[in-house]
Amino acid sequence: MNTYKVTLTKEERDELTEITRTGSHAAKKIIHALILLNVDCGQYAAERQTNEEICKVLKIGMRTIDRVKKRFVEEGLEAALKMAPTSRIYEKMVDGDMEAHLIALACGEPPAGFARWSLRLLADKLVELDVAESISHETVRRTLKKTNLSLGK
Repeated sequence: MNTYKVTLTKEERDELTEITRTGSHAAKKIIHALILLNVDCGQYAAERQTNEEICKVLKIGMRTIDRVKKRFVEEGLEAALKMAPTSRIYEKMVDGDMEAHLIALACGEPPAGFARWSLRLLADKLVELDVAESISHETVRRTLKKTNLSLGK
């Protein structure tokens, strides 16, 4: 395993100290700044702490420290502070056909015994009509909100 050595300049230390002490920044950015300040081996570092000590104090894992150090050495200070983009791909629950069925149902007459459609009624009706295998009322709500369709009259 590669061991990455972090050496900060005076300007970089000042910038990281500024991030940790003032302003409003994302929590991860502050934690990454604290990691870099604590693992610094440069001439401006007061004392260097071990990764184990940093883990206990900041309540983070060893891998987080290793990843921050690696990104600082390979890509620089800005890359080490910013959050990595996610590579996860989210599957859409509602496609165009299902959305059209949902809107048509919501605009139509509610079932007998009900004054208007509820989100749960719409979700149950979509499953009953085999438009969806299963769908939650929250997905129905988000879809209707996206189309600016209100169930209240």
